[in-house]
Amino acid sequence: VQLQASGGGSVQAGGSLRLSCAASRTFNNYIMAWFRRAPGKEREFVAVIGRLGGSITYSGSVKGRFTVSRDNAKNTLYLQMNSLKPEDTAVYYCAAGPYISTLSSPYNFWGQGTQVTVSS
Repeated sequence: VQLQASGGGSVQAGGSLRLSCAASRTFNNYIMAWFRRAPGKEREFVAVIGRLGGSITYSGSVKGRFTVSRDNAKNTLYLQMNSLKPEDTAVYYCAAGPYISTLSSPYNFWGQGTQVTVSS
């Protein structure tokens, strides 16, 4: 499956953005996740969602501010990001895999990434 992430941009601290990740074909048999890579840092887990929209897990740094969701009828994954902070600045990647994990290694398919920049 091919993944296309979009929705990134520049926003001031406290603002919101909504990322989307469109799949090229039916993706309801995949676990979907968001990861991010900040400048000079390793890629880190952000959120994961089960096949039917349950089994959601967030990283501690985004819990309570970000919301992951999916629309299987549209083959699209979302990440609603509120109360953004400068430390959220990163390239955000969507990923598809066979089982729930906060590690990147199980995910077989990756989007190209979308840049999110949060200014103070």
